[in-house]
This record gives sequence, C-alpha cells and structure tokens, in this order.
Amino acid sequence: MSNLFTPNGVNIPITVLQVDECKVIERTEINNSDNDKIILGAFELKKANNSNKGFFDKKKTKPYKFVKEFFVEKSDQVKSGDEITVDHFKEGQFIDISGISKGKGFSGVMKRHNFSGLRASHGVSAAHRSAGSTGQCQDPGKVFKGKKMAGQYGNTHKTSQNLQVVKVDPVKKIICLKGSTPGSRGSWLIIEDSIKQKEAKEIDVVISAPKEKSTKKE
Repeated sequence: MSNLFTPNGVNIPITVLQVDECKVIERTEINNSDNDKIILGAFELKKANNSNKGFFDKKKTKPYKFVKEFFVEKSDQVKSGDEITVDHFKEGQFIDISGISKGKGFSGVMKRHNFSGLRASHGVSAAHRSAGSTGQCQDPGKVFKGKKMAGQYGNTHKTSQNLQVVKVDPVKKIICLKGSTPGSRGSWLIIEDSIKQKEAKEIDVVISAPKEKSTKKE
C-alpha cells in the first residue's frame, strides 16, 4: 500500500502490484463464440515434478508455477509465446482482482460477523462478546447450517471489483491501483477486466473552489 497525489492535489490510496514473468502458453480458438481461450503461465520454474512435466512438454514450453485460463476477444492479437507486461493495462481502466485473503485464525462473532455483542450492564457477567443463543425451539430443535457463529476467519478466495488503474510504469514493471487488494504482501493475484465497469474514466478529480461567505448584513 502507498499513496499518490494527482496534479490537483488529491491524495489517492493505492496498491502497487508487479506484473512480470507472465507468458501465454497456448491460445485455443472457440467456434461460435466471440472469445478465445488462452492459458497463461507465471513464475518460471527450474524443474517441474513428474505430474506436471508431461503437460509442459506437450505444450512445448518451460514449466511454470502458476497456470490460469483466461478468455480474450478474437480481435486481440495475443498469441502463444507472447509475454504479458504492464503495457497490457491502461491508466483509467477498471479491473477485477481475486486472491486469497489474510488468515485471521479462529475469531469470535464480533470480529468475524460484526456482531454488536451483549450489553455491558449489571448482570451480564463476563459474556459481553459472546454470540448469545443459537438454538431453536423444540421444533425443529437444531442449529441450521450456515448460522453466523465463531470460527475460521479469512484465508478464503476473495474478489475486489472495479479497481481503477491509476498509474502504469513499464520501466519498473508495476501498476498502481486505487484501493486495496485481497491478500498479504508477496501474494499472487489474478487480474481480469472488470465485468461491471467496461469504460475507462479520468483519474484526476477536479476540486471545486470553496464558496466565499457573504459578509453583507441585512
């Protein structure tokens, strides 16, 4: 995480991501469709295990640690062997990012589900952060599956939508996004075009001048 100032002096919180070592392993044409499928590999390995060696040998490419399928439009000039760099992104466009969120361990209902807790008044005893009653009456006489209770918090697959690309640096091979992304530092993320926001928008925000207070007395 970092921050970036626009020419108008607006401070934008950003997340810096590095886009490197991403190559197109294979492109497959899909009939009766507007899109084609590509297989993208990231982080080249020196040696692959026996289970993955046959796959990469068949594709006639070097082994990669991460392999992911994407859909691209038929008009895109991406082909097998091309490297995906930061030039693939444009400033102002919106993207969706998915990854594994930070694991918080076993957490209570107040931290995990934002419960308000019990009242801190006389007679409540030491149960201010408890979940309260979770059971039912004699009918049905059970706790339903999916009940919001204490348990494992985090370490799940999350997707952040409509994140805007603020800056692209081809020299350092980094892109700066407005907002935060799931996961901790050094984690791997999947970047895709935004589903909801297709058109790019201007990054800079125009600051309107404050209205002057009237000194006229009635």
